[in-house]
Amino acid sequence: MSIDNLKGAVPEFAKDLKLNLGSLARSTELSEQQLWGTFLAAAAATRNATVLREVAEEAGDNLSAEAYQAALAAASIMGMNNVAYRAKGFLGTDYTQVRVGLRMNVIGNPGVDKADFELWSLAVSTINGCEHCVGAHDDVVRKAGLTKEQVWEAVKVAATLQGVAQAITVAETLATASA
Repeated sequence: MSIDNLKGAVPEFAKDLKLNLGSLARSTELSEQQLWGTFLAAAAATRNATVLREVAEEAGDNLSAEAYQAALAAASIMGMNNVAYRAKGFLGTDYTQVRVGLRMNVIGNPGVDKADFELWSLAVSTINGCEHCVGAHDDVVRKAGLTKEQVWEAVKVAATLQGVAQAITVAETLATASA
């Protein structure tokens, strides 16, 4: 199982992350599609090849082809949107009414349940640190009927995968430096 491979790659100094990863993979707060879409979108957002490769393999076993592509689309479109909306915030009130002007058609037609896509977008936006996007996606998923516990479960997946990616990068860097 690929989550098991990923847990095996987590260095001992990050044991808590390994434990969190195991428990989150067995989450009952989210549907299977919500859970594995969140895992895949968040893994892509970490920008860590090991994390993405291992999560993608298991996500492929748990998601339809449409959901798999939509999760990757959420990571990609939020990669763009999070930069643009953070910049609008940084630039201040003079930019409030400026139209973003970037294509983002996939948000309107993601090919999966809209609430699931929005949840994945929220997880990616959490990793990318875009307060505006996190709030906007939270509003959409909560209005669609997801609970705060479900939203928080997606945030925990994102947080844990980001921590796992960091720990693996640190371990790889230190191993290369001492070789």
